[in-house]
Amino acid sequence: MQNSNEKSPPKWPTEHAEQVTLVQWFDTTYQQYAGRLFAIPNGGWRAKAQGVKLQLEGVRAGVPDLFLPVAVNGYHGLFIEMKRTKGGRLTPEQREWLNYLCDAGYEGHCCEGFVEARKVVELYITLQKKI
Repeated sequence: MQNSNEKSPPKWPTEHAEQVTLVQWFDTTYQQYAGRLFAIPNGGWRAKAQGVKLQLEGVRAGVPDLFLPVAVNGYHGLFIEMKRTKGGRLTPEQREWLNYLCDAGYEGHCCEGFVEARKVVELYITLQKKI
């Protein structure tokens, strides 16, 4: 029996856990591209001074979490905005960025959890033309 002072584990994995699982799966599955799916650390809480410093360096609200710079079948690369399986939603800035990137020739998706993101990556990679 659980002590009433103990917190029960979250019912759904965090966005962080979902993203870690995706990156590890990608590097193992697509070894020819290992390390090419990378995070863009725009989110998260920061002290005000650190936030100002990062904004001056070019951090922009709403930029997707992950980028795969592999050109496939006319697309320049793949952007993924990760959300947890339950409870996450796009901010207006995130929606705007995804629309902009898609209009600019990139593939961009908001994915709810690892399973959905894995499917998006698999479909994107299979768009490659075979010679």
